[in-house]
Amino acid sequence: MLLWVSLLILAPVGGQFASEIKSVISLHPPWTTLFQGETVTLTCKAFQFNAPQKRKWYRWYLPGEIQSETTENTYEARESGGYKCQAQDSHSSDRVDLLFTTASLILQAPSDVFEADSVVLRCQAKANVILNNMTLYKNGKVLQVLDKTSDFHIYQASMKDNGDYHCSGFKDTHVVSSNKIKIVVQELFPSPVLKASSTQPTEGNTVTLTCETQLSLQRPESQLLFRFVKTSMWSEWKISPEFQFSPIRRENSGSYWCEARRLNSLVQKQSQELQIQVQEIVRDVQIRSHPEFVFEGQELVLICSVNGVPRPITVSWYKKQPSLWKDRELQTSSKTEFKVPVVQSSDAGEYYCIARNGRFSLESNLVIISVKVPVSQPVLTLRPPGTWTLVRDKISLQCEVQRGSLPIWYQFFHEDVLLMKTKSTSERKMSHRLSLTENHFGKYYCTADNGLGPQRSEAVIPVSKPVLTFSSPGTRTFVGDKMSLQCEVQRGSLPIWYQFFHEDDLLKKREAISWITESYSFSLIAEHSGNYYCTADNGFGPQRSESISLSVTVPVSQPVLTLSPPGTWTLVGNEVRLQCEVQRGSSPIWYQFFHEDVLLTRIEATSWRTRSYSFSVTAEHSGNYYCTADNGFGPQSSETINLSVIVPVSRPVLTLRPPRDQAVVGDMVELHCEVQRGSPPILYQFYHEDVTLGSSSSASGGGASFNLILKTEHSGNYFCEANNGQGVQRSYTVSLSVRVPVSRPVLTLRTARAQVVVGDILELRCEAQRGSTPILYWFYHNNITLETSTSHSGQGVSLNLSLTADHSGTYSCEADNGLGPQRSEAVTLSVMGLTGSKNSLIATSVTGGLLSMMAIAAVALLFYCWLLRKAGGKPTVDSSRNPSAPDPQESTYHNVPGWIELQPVYSNVNPNRGEVVYSEVWSVKKENKLTAASEPEPFKNTDSCVIYSQVKGASTAASKPQFLDPLTPHR
Repeated sequence: MLLWVSLLILAPVGGQFASEIKSVISLHPPWTTLFQGETVTLTCKAFQFNAPQKRKWYRWYLPGEIQSETTENTYEARESGGYKCQAQDSHSSDRVDLLFTTASLILQAPSDVFEADSVVLRCQAKANVILNNMTLYKNGKVLQVLDKTSDFHIYQASMKDNGDYHCSGFKDTHVVSSNKIKIVVQELFPSPVLKASSTQPTEGNTVTLTCETQLSLQRPESQLLFRFVKTSMWSEWKISPEFQFSPIRRENSGSYWCEARRLNSLVQKQSQELQIQVQEIVRDVQIRSHPEFVFEGQELVLICSVNGVPRPITVSWYKKQPSLWKDRELQTSSKTEFKVPVVQSSDAGEYYCIARNGRFSLESNLVIISVKVPVSQPVLTLRPPGTWTLVRDKISLQCEVQRGSLPIWYQFFHEDVLLMKTKSTSERKMSHRLSLTENHFGKYYCTADNGLGPQRSEAVIPVSKPVLTFSSPGTRTFVGDKMSLQCEVQRGSLPIWYQFFHEDDLLKKREAISWITESYSFSLIAEHSGNYYCTADNGFGPQRSESISLSVTVPVSQPVLTLSPPGTWTLVGNEVRLQCEVQRGSSPIWYQFFHEDVLLTRIEATSWRTRSYSFSVTAEHSGNYYCTADNGFGPQSSETINLSVIVPVSRPVLTLRPPRDQAVVGDMVELHCEVQRGSPPILYQFYHEDVTLGSSSSASGGGASFNLILKTEHSGNYFCEANNGQGVQRSYTVSLSVRVPVSRPVLTLRTARAQVVVGDILELRCEAQRGSTPILYWFYHNNITLETSTSHSGQGVSLNLSLTADHSGTYSCEADNGLGPQRSEAVTLSVMGLTGSKNSLIATSVTGGLLSMMAIAAVALLFYCWLLRKAGGKPTVDSSRNPSAPDPQESTYHNVPGWIELQPVYSNVNPNRGEVVYSEVWSVKKENKLTAASEPEPFKNTDSCVIYSQVKGASTAASKPQFLDPLTPHR
């Protein structure tokens, strides 16, 4: 099937067959039978494809009279009768009969039913009328009992649904019947008819198949599709009702039919078969000429007759070339004629044509064209050449024509007396030999004739000695001047061949056929200086003129400036030579060399067309150079050339530009590399510990930068390199230390048991996971500084506390390495006392034991203090607790009188009102008791002694750290 379809070319015709434009009425609701008092809306439509948009009018008729004329296409009907409408620019519609009845039961149906329509028949009772056992009848027979619905559906209507329909029902015991409706299913379109533009076409022609049918005027909005079938092969469904064979071939012969169907419908119909028989053609190509015999100067027409070759065709014309491998193509076109407007003798030969149509290529027979050419005027010459001969010398008279159809009759005359008549069938010249006598001197001529009329030669007379002259007087001229040489003889038979020579080199050879003088003109160049002469010859031997001299002065040409060594750049210190040269110009020549329009030197050349200037290059020699040349006719300037002097780069300087004094992780640091001298472009490369970071090019000189977002691993040594193609230079190394801010520290409380009690040892450990060392840690209890400690290893630090009841509360720590402090989360600790209702006896015993031990320790301590006092010594006290102590590293104790009962007092001491508070426990005499809220004065009371001390901070985490003496007792 696909093969057959590929041989068909679809020719879109644009829709189905045209028909008259007719108005169509549609109903809403679609019933033609209604109860009185109901209304039906009639809509008038006219399907005019491609009609211009304009205001329309509509007319309504009932019955046959105009009921109304309006610009609206709807009309509301309430009366029985036959309705018609007419839209503007269309014919009136078919009549639609409406019935408005007072009956109790009606059967409703649409006005028109077409095949494949979906039809609803409605058995409708009047309002307030109740009927039972409603039944639908077709042609008097029960079709269906309508129990639950009043509608009857006909799906895909066809001819079998034609008939008379009515319905009935029971009201009490009486039968109520409806009106009768006759349903006639109409054809949507008739069966198509297949037609062909030719049923017996000739192979190669175009054949069109047409599938003819037409939609009902009542359904103009429907769309038909067509396809064409040949036995088991078929085309695709298309809107166009036409197919074309272009061209048709013999294998396309056969039986065809077409099918048509409605779009989106099952309605499909087939045409009758149509037989197509393709006729074979006889192909023939012939060539002929008009006229059959042609003379030189006439028009020649070659005609190529082509039969049996399908159009379109192209015709190519050829002329045989026996001496060549390939014939000469004259023309290719769609025309079957080839014209030669004016025939020449060279047009004689064999011709043929070739007809082509993309599938066939046929060659014609040969046609021989013979061009009849009258003979030209013959030329008589003597051999050997010369004007004087001796008696009994042998001479040859040669009579020759330049053109003329063979055969040619030649005749030789001496003083009008016929010497000989002869025929030439192969050449256009003929000779006659003579043995000279005294009577053979004189005038000779000849005639030639090929049947188209004789032609006579000129009489032969030897030329005299020629004279050569210039067109203007003087022997000094300039390049570009126009010069004319004139060679003239006093006598001689025409034609005469003149030749002009310069230093024995032939300049020009010319034939004079009407004058005994000839000129040769030319524009002077430098090489034209020298000697000139001419010769003249009319077949009796050349005659030479006297020589004359010519001197040509040449202005200088545009000089060419070149550099040596070649190139447009060089290095500082190199030797450069500028060479200025002209291709032509008369000496002497003055050369000048310029740098940026400043004259460098001026040199004269008397024998050569080139001069040079050398110098040693510095950085200032970059720029444009040119030269001039002048030999008195005005200076000529060379093209400008540019010389770039390359300066090697100096050692670059690397500068690190962090945003602050210390480089911190996350900062962007700028690495700037710059050289003090060096020709651009300069490529800069940046390195960190010999690893390339990146590169940047400076096209105009100056430095280049590279931005780096700092990480921890970016600490180390940096350097950069600069290179402009003349060697790499490396900067000195620059070190960079990248500091890492401390992370938020983690505070860990470690005890021996889950619930701590007074007397337990508590370890507070504070540690930051990252941060550059050294790191200073603070420990806080209820936001009061306990202690500070420095870590030089990057690990955390610890603080041990022997717990008391006062140690309950919140703990936190802080870390700082100079880049901003970070505080940990607060940790709450609750310290429990040793109490319990069930173990009071044990607790009392333990407490008594502890108090006894403390009393013994106190007595021992007092005794020790007494011994020291008696010995004249002083008690050792931590200098950090004593504001008056001169040496903070010296431990100082106060003397306490022996065996005096002491009362412990707790107080916070801030000796210098600074940021460090010492928690101290003092023992005082019992008679000098202090309340818990009063502030003791330990430094004034010589009878007291420190028994416990603890360092606390008086400020927040931002306070300046205070380092404790390493000899401070363990707390």
